[in-house]
Amino acid sequence: MKWFIYNLLFTIAYICMMPKFLWRMWRRGGYANRFADRFGVYPPEILARFADGRKRFWVHAVSVGEVAVAGQLMEELRRQSPEIAFVLSVTSSTGWAQAEKVVKDVDILIHNPLDMPRCVRKALDVIRPEAYIITETELWPNIIRLATERKIPVFLVNARISDRSAPGYRRLKCWFGQVLNMMTRIYAQSDLDAQRLCDAGCDADRIEVTGSMKFDVAHRNEPKEMELRDYLTAAGFSPEARILLGGSTWPGEDAFLLNVYAKARIVNPELRLILAPRHFEKADAVEANIRAAGFPCLRRSRVATPEPMAQDTVLLADTTGELMGLYGLADVAFVGKSLFEHGAQNMIEPCLCGCATTVGPYTENFRPVMSDLLAHEAILQTPDKDALEKELLRLLEDDDAAKALGARGSEAVALRCGVTPRLVTDLLKRV
Repeated sequence: MKWFIYNLLFTIAYICMMPKFLWRMWRRGGYANRFADRFGVYPPEILARFADGRKRFWVHAVSVGEVAVAGQLMEELRRQSPEIAFVLSVTSSTGWAQAEKVVKDVDILIHNPLDMPRCVRKALDVIRPEAYIITETELWPNIIRLATERKIPVFLVNARISDRSAPGYRRLKCWFGQVLNMMTRIYAQSDLDAQRLCDAGCDADRIEVTGSMKFDVAHRNEPKEMELRDYLTAAGFSPEARILLGGSTWPGEDAFLLNVYAKARIVNPELRLILAPRHFEKADAVEANIRAAGFPCLRRSRVATPEPMAQDTVLLADTTGELMGLYGLADVAFVGKSLFEHGAQNMIEPCLCGCATTVGPYTENFRPVMSDLLAHEAILQTPDKDALEKELLRLLEDDDAAKALGARGSEAVALRCGVTPRLVTDLLKRV
């Protein structure tokens, strides 16, 4: 009866959300690509590749952050067991774009099938995976159930339960407990995540606390740093000028940083600002905010070869795959979705690069990571925008303080690497 109710509710919900999906296809693009994948229907060239007899692990990731974790996991699995190939499934167009960078020629990239029994069975019939591995928290009950019925081991890696999700998991433990206990092994990021999984009905002996794999994901991109340095120099950004970077900003955060920039330039007129919005489709609004604040705007996606511009020009970095390179050039960074939106984006990357890293009060999506970084005094977190403005202005004026914070950040990341190899060693013993 539980499964009948779930399947009925899922079908109704999907039909109701179809207009939203169609709107996204029109607005963002990419969602129409290989749309039939979602029903377990694949083009002939993909079916031919599935029939090549390779041993494949199916790895599922949601979007950009999870794909990075999946890529790191796949790389280590390949290192320890070279004969393995992968099927990587994603659920978003941004995830697909990122996934294209991590798959190899022997791997196959697909959209995750809808969690309806018929769609899942068709996908499993084609993929025939040796194992099904989920990154972080996106649990699709029918895939887990039907894979388990076929004796396919199921793993959840880098598992976390957010503050907002925990009460719901606990209330529905009669449902989630059954799903979680179908899994072969769950690798949790922290003791708190393990406890929340137990509160959701999971047997404690099924869980292992490993720490966060995200410390293994980030790597400096020195070629990109050099490319971007040349770009900025051509645009008139002096190599000696200090840079304030807003990474993966959300609405409201760019306006806040523009205000900080205006105040900081009174003391340091050579300071430069770079804004990298989380969603590029909002770049027009960010550009409007830049110009409304009285600053010229250099838009990376529209100017491939810049000429020298005014000394207060703001770079709008609305291109994919360049944020890591920008962190390597910045002196002080603010990590987005942490001031006005809940959850935060990845703060490990700027810390790794030795950039003085700041966040607002909302970092629950990275709770274990933040706990480690705060314990090492490797990141600066503030309770509100007024306190954040004060600290940003201080770091922008005090170069020594910024460099010391950045050094502690890179040291903290280096100390916490190595989760992925240990996890993969254990996982391979259970396949």
